[in-house]
Amino acid sequence: MPNADDFDEERLIAAAQQGDRGAFDRLIRHHGPRLLLLANRMLGNAADAEDAVQNAMASAWLALSRFDRMRPLAPWLTTIAINKCRDVVRRRRFMRLLPSGGDEAVKLIADDAPDQDLQMEKRELLDRVAREIARLPLKLREPFVLVTFDGRTQADAAAILGVSEKAVETRIYRARMRLREKFSER
Repeated sequence: MPNADDFDEERLIAAAQQGDRGAFDRLIRHHGPRLLLLANRMLGNAADAEDAVQNAMASAWLALSRFDRMRPLAPWLTTIAINKCRDVVRRRRFMRLLPSGGDEAVKLIADDAPDQDLQMEKRELLDRVAREIARLPLKLREPFVLVTFDGRTQADAAAILGVSEKAVETRIYRARMRLREKFSER
């Protein structure tokens, strides 16, 4: 089995463009976890995120012959994944299935550990943060997630989203302000 040191993305892309499914699978294993994390943060639902990433990978496979090897692969895959997340959001709106915080029951197991309450508070806070991020409008959520969680620069996010760097900066600022407002309400 090849190790991570011999991961040659350019060679794998070339092979995948020639129809080598194994090469494409290695590319997906390399980029998939990051895309899944991105989709999960965009959608706030693990099942929807998995579906979006699977659809993105299928679309990438079908469009791979048109991929320009002179460009980096990660932003191209990220753009496809974001578009699939947008599709999920549009489907949710169309079907009027808005997230309602109470959809998933939380099962707690009794634990005599002294910091159980603190653990639960932290978990609840993280859940609330994830719900509030998922409630941000897409125009604010996308650049916020790309820069804050995916580690992209504002320039990268601007290129992926097809907007100016200033627009990304403004949208991130507005997303942060909205989140601050939500958390200062309590």
